[in-house]
Amino acid sequence: MSEVTDLSNSSKQKLVSDMKVVVSDAEEILRATAGVAGEKMVDLRERISERLRDAKLRIADAEAALVDKTKAAARATDDYVNENPWQAVGIAAGIGLLLGIIIGRR
Repeated sequence: MSEVTDLSNSSKQKLVSDMKVVVSDAEEILRATAGVAGEKMVDLRERISERLRDAKLRIADAEAALVDKTKAAARATDDYVNENPWQAVGIAAGIGLLLGIIIGRR
């Protein structure tokens, strides 16, 4: 279950990172076209600027939510290990044994 959460968190982190790049590129395009005259260009730049501000806010919210979920998962894991230390040791030993068997076969 935690592997699915880790995968989901890493894909969310990748999405946030990719969106930051897109926003940065769009801002660069806006700066590059700042000297272009015309009523349509001014209107287009204003709309894009507004959408970029909204996107930045949503990205910041998504990033904050991702951080909160990651911290909650870490706290839950820590609580579980503190409440069930011998089960945690047993699980770790079992995983170690499985890895040893897999590595030993090669």
